[in-house]
Amino acid sequence: MPSMSDMRKSGIIIEGLVTTIDADGTPRIAAMGPVVRGDYASFVLRPFTESRTFDNLARTRAGVFHVTDDVEILARAVVGAWDRFPEFISAESIEGRVMADCCRAFEFRVTRTDMDGTRARFECAVEGRHRFRDFVGWNRAHHAVVEGAILATRLTYIAPDRIARAFEEFARLVDKTGGEREHRAFRLLADYVAGNGRSVGGSPRHS
Repeated sequence: MPSMSDMRKSGIIIEGLVTTIDADGTPRIAAMGPVVRGDYASFVLRPFTESRTFDNLARTRAGVFHVTDDVEILARAVVGAWDRFPEFISAESIEGRVMADCCRAFEFRVTRTDMDGTRARFECAVEGRHRFRDFVGWNRAHHAVVEGAILATRLTYIAPDRIARAFEEFARLVDKTGGEREHRAFRLLADYVAGNGRSVGGSPRHS
């Protein structure tokens, strides 16, 4: 299996959201950063094998990747805390759901699967595209929330003191440059990390 450094030579990692369909037909939203090639013609997803997203992709071989400038949705996907579930429309090229409140969305099918320990490697081909609105850009608070969200998905792999130091710096950036949405997003992540990866319902998240 190619290493991450090998994959990055032909693409870049874009942080976003992937929707898949649970066995009962319910949409599932997961924060993921695929390695994207070209103009989103194809990309590689690497979900953890204990996640529901892995189960769904292995079963349906399809999903939708979303590019968004709303870091609160990203944070809510990580911690599993939804005050309201996003609005969806039906996908056009696959059996799936597209989040209406995003910048761009890419319907995809899995073309190849490789297993590598705790993570899988799904090669995906884009079969449908949506453009809803322009990407407004990110400031330092947005980047802090994104980095915090990534760390929040790795609580069992990264030392707690390292995560704590990082969140102290992220908090300063959010306080200095963030708006209400960014502050809400960061509080969700900080509470999640303080609770050692437990969602509002009290159980660990496995997106």
